[in-house]
Amino acid sequence: MTKKKSKKTDDNTRSLNADERKRLRQAELLVNVSRSMAKHDTLDGVLKTLMELTTKELDADRGTIFLNDTETGELYSRVALGNRQHTIRIINNKGIAGHVFTTGENIIIHDAYADERFNKETDQQTGYETKSIICVPIRTVNDEIIGVCQALNKREGSFTDEDIELIESMSLQAAAVLKNRQTSEKMQKSREQELEFLDIVADITSEIDLGILLQKVMSEATRMLNAERSTLFVNDEKTNELFSQIGEGIGATEIRFPNHLGIAGAVFASGKSINMPHAYADLRFNPSFDKQTGFFTRSILCVPLVNKNGKVIGVTQMLNKRGGAFNDEDEARLKAFTAQVSIALENAKLFNDVQNMKNYSESMLDSMSNGVITLDENSTVVTCNSAVLNIFNVEMSDLVDKPVGDFLADENEWLTQRVQKLVESQVSDLIMDAELVFGDVTLSVNITLLPLNSSDGEKLGSMIMVEDVSAEKRMKATMSRYIDPRLADQLIEDQEAMSQGHVARPTVLFSDIRGFTTLTEELGATGTVSFLNDYFTRMYDCINKEEGMIDKFIGDAIMAAFGTPIAHDDDEDRALRAGIEMIRSVWDWNEERAHSGLKPVDMGLGLNTDDVVCGEIGSPKFKDLTMIGDGVNLAARLESACKSYAARILISGNTQERLRGTYRIRDIDDVVVKGKTKPVRVFEVLDYHTPETFPNLMDVVGYFSEGRECYRNANWDHAIKLFNDALHANPNDKLSQQYIDRCHTLKENPPDDWNGVFVMTTK
Repeated sequence: MTKKKSKKTDDNTRSLNADERKRLRQAELLVNVSRSMAKHDTLDGVLKTLMELTTKELDADRGTIFLNDTETGELYSRVALGNRQHTIRIINNKGIAGHVFTTGENIIIHDAYADERFNKETDQQTGYETKSIICVPIRTVNDEIIGVCQALNKREGSFTDEDIELIESMSLQAAAVLKNRQTSEKMQKSREQELEFLDIVADITSEIDLGILLQKVMSEATRMLNAERSTLFVNDEKTNELFSQIGEGIGATEIRFPNHLGIAGAVFASGKSINMPHAYADLRFNPSFDKQTGFFTRSILCVPLVNKNGKVIGVTQMLNKRGGAFNDEDEARLKAFTAQVSIALENAKLFNDVQNMKNYSESMLDSMSNGVITLDENSTVVTCNSAVLNIFNVEMSDLVDKPVGDFLADENEWLTQRVQKLVESQVSDLIMDAELVFGDVTLSVNITLLPLNSSDGEKLGSMIMVEDVSAEKRMKATMSRYIDPRLADQLIEDQEAMSQGHVARPTVLFSDIRGFTTLTEELGATGTVSFLNDYFTRMYDCINKEEGMIDKFIGDAIMAAFGTPIAHDDDEDRALRAGIEMIRSVWDWNEERAHSGLKPVDMGLGLNTDDVVCGEIGSPKFKDLTMIGDGVNLAARLESACKSYAARILISGNTQERLRGTYRIRDIDDVVVKGKTKPVRVFEVLDYHTPETFPNLMDVVGYFSEGRECYRNANWDHAIKLFNDALHANPNDKLSQQYIDRCHTLKENPPDDWNGVFVMTTK
């Protein structure tokens, strides 16, 4: 009996020693946790250290620390991607981590894929396979849950209750430091926002250009509130309209509407803010703009813009805060921000009005082909317009603030004498077909001399008006009767470049009448000529309105360019607007033709933006100013492809990605055109349609876009369903039916190497 008792005592002693060693090891670990985390001043450093220690001690493959963001209701974690930190955010009641956070329960999952709370998509995206999970809440000493600690895939064996106990102890030990660093980070962020706010206000209030100021205000407000779009509307007291010259996220198009309409009008009229967490659930929201643009408005924050006298001078509207709805803090920050910039906005608006008047006067002078020089009472040059500099081939510094006699000397001294006579007599003088000599150049000019007097008769000076009637101008006038006047200017000013050729990047437009051959057979020769003259007149007006250049008429086809010889910042938009107007013009013409019992006309257009070679091409006896290159060929291919896609306007990806305006466009195919090997993204433009000609347009575009994505992924059945949905929304959408037929064919004969690209075998 004694021996048995002694053996039991020895076993208890060994067991007690093991427990002590375990507690000692755990104590050392917790001390190490505290020391390691105390070394880091930043939240990122603390999170990384705790994650590494947890993963190591649990012998896990991966670990993640999620902290709760009380402002957004999200759990967030930070991971290193290269040289920068990436933040992962999830709703704090979703998934396994969300369940642990909301319930406060410890969880061990031995088979992740068998748990319905587990999100398999993350593994599918990363290629990582999650097998087992341990997850515990991170609690403070006050039992407040501030986040969760999660580890994946224990390397040896399975997660146990001892692991739960260990990770709980480590999380509790780290909670205070995490809470402290989280609070410090928020305070630092708040401090940085305040300093940034002051810098932004200082920068913005120093700007007096209204367009630039509105752009700065909206850009900073959008970023400050983490919104998707924003617009600042200023009240126009002359028209009682709210207008904006810039909209962050929707392009630089001026918007105007009566200042009592819509949400912005309600805020302007009442002077009270509106915060809509769910726009479509509020009866005041008008979804028509969303339907036109394809944008989906989730949340809206709109606050009045009040000046120092308490008068509402406009409103600021924010759309779709990323990560949730706008809160009271967002509203307070936006009010404070707009209050600071309201004075600058009023000053900028006043400056803009004055500047517009000044620009109007200067534009009148600069738009004149005649040169205008104004002199003070001492015959010193005060101003001159651009035409003077062009006519006399001089710089502004050669004239302004200098006596007119210094410029009009030697052979031109006679004009100085006539100016002096005008000053003395105050009688206007007209000089016809006179000559002015500047070096080797002799100009033929008509000159008018006029006195300048104030409203009370005080002498202010005089004015010289010069009309260039030299041989060059006569030639330009003659040429302009046969070709576009702007092209005539370009040919005369830069004849060498035009003749030798140069590379440009215009948007090329090709158009063609459908069924023209049949029409000519019915019309006869005289009728065909009359028909084409009427048609080309309408098309020329559409192209010329957007300052495009018609390169040539090819039978019934038109080849035009936007961006050469004169380039604009928005040539792609000009070309597309012209194309849309061409379709609408033909439809209007069809109504007139119908009254006369004539058949309707239809057409197709192709647009492409790319490098082309421009210049005079031909023989010494006959040359044509034209464009050549792949950029031209692709535009022609797209016009021809309209027949295959039952479309009227097709544009290339090169053109689509450069558009600045908002259009109703759908991505219809990836095509290898005849003679090429690389695929081209093709888009169809639908803006010429009305609700009658294309019902439920945006619904069709939405279904079609989703169907195209399934089509590219070879998901034929789902693609067919979506194309059928589009066809149900508009039974006349032939393109959706074509894709249904394509999908059936590909489903029956699966391609070996599918890449979603269609090879066009015809031109």
